[in-house]
Amino acid sequence: MVEVKIDNSLHGKEFLEMAFDRCIKCSTCKFGFKNFEPSCPSGEKFLFESYWASGRIRIIRGLINGDLEWTDDLKDAIFACPTCGACMDSCQAPQADFLVDIIEALREMAVKHIGPGPNQENLITRTKDVFNPYGEQNSDNSDLKEKYGLPDQAEWVYFIGCTSNYRQKNLRDSTLNFLKKVGIDFTLVDEHCCTSPLIRTGQINDVKDFMNYNVEQIKKAGATKVITSCAGCYRTLIKDFEKFGVDYDFEVYHTAELVKQLLDEKKIKIKSSYDKTVTYHDPCHLGRHMGVYEIPREVYKQIPGINLVEMRRNRNHAWCCGAGGGVKIGYPEWAVDISKERLEEAKETGASIVSSTCPFCRTNLSDANDKFKMGFEVLDLIEILDQMTIEVKQEE
Repeated sequence: MVEVKIDNSLHGKEFLEMAFDRCIKCSTCKFGFKNFEPSCPSGEKFLFESYWASGRIRIIRGLINGDLEWTDDLKDAIFACPTCGACMDSCQAPQADFLVDIIEALREMAVKHIGPGPNQENLITRTKDVFNPYGEQNSDNSDLKEKYGLPDQAEWVYFIGCTSNYRQKNLRDSTLNFLKKVGIDFTLVDEHCCTSPLIRTGQINDVKDFMNYNVEQIKKAGATKVITSCAGCYRTLIKDFEKFGVDYDFEVYHTAELVKQLLDEKKIKIKSSYDKTVTYHDPCHLGRHMGVYEIPREVYKQIPGINLVEMRRNRNHAWCCGAGGGVKIGYPEWAVDISKERLEEAKETGASIVSSTCPFCRTNLSDANDKFKMGFEVLDLIEILDQMTIEVKQEE
């Protein structure tokens, strides 16, 4: 579990004014600091200054000072960005840690003046109608509770997340299987969207209502701990709930953190062998946004037989999968092209498996893998673990 403390005032005009005077346009945000390689999918795609972080800060300056008018011509520059945080990692200026927050604050203002980015209004209309951004009929998870024999009250709540529950069901089911297999006392709740897609696209009016609803459902279950296999939900539950002033008294874990803890405490042991070459893709919301890089790798390395190999750009220098920040719904073809570049890099490693710890990454990497016939198997870490024989230490 990651402890994150942030400034609760990261919204609106005052925050943006604080930010834009600190950028000296040094171009550090354009490149990965390690090997001076391109790091920004948006800038590399559009090749205009306004599509890099430094350019977006100049847009903020122009809008607030009245040198720019709010027009639809600004939409792509503001919304064609996966908010991956590569700029945040490379920037050496005082605003570095808040660059994604700055972009999100700009989007909040844009939504008020010119509306959301392309197709992104569907995220809010669907979520308000059926409580998830995919427009699927809401599931209260009662069928899953019955299928897996889950109680109404438990120590843990598995917060599935919309992408796993409505698009990546195998990832969801693998997580459920694993939690049952290792004896975690958990349940499910009638969860609604965690609000990550709304926050990333600047559509925040209903965010606190959704957050408070989810907190209330978790409280009703009597849980003191929440686990999620979604990097976006993880970031939102820890970082954005605090940002929006939503209080809760439960701990939040990513699946990889729980697995690592169980392995470290010798409560489980992986007995079977996974004799394949795997390369790990760092999800932006787990890595750059939350600083979780080594925990998943340490889990992979404890799987017998696995050959874990690294892509050229990894950890805080990893190339984004391209799905975040509203890009997947707003610019779907470009989103898949971003993933194609990542998979081309994976090819260099000789891996047959591309694995991650986020259902959104799994979706977009799979889409690129299929479209461009890259020949990989794309799996989440928990899907690999679900294939393993796991010995559980019995309580004495």
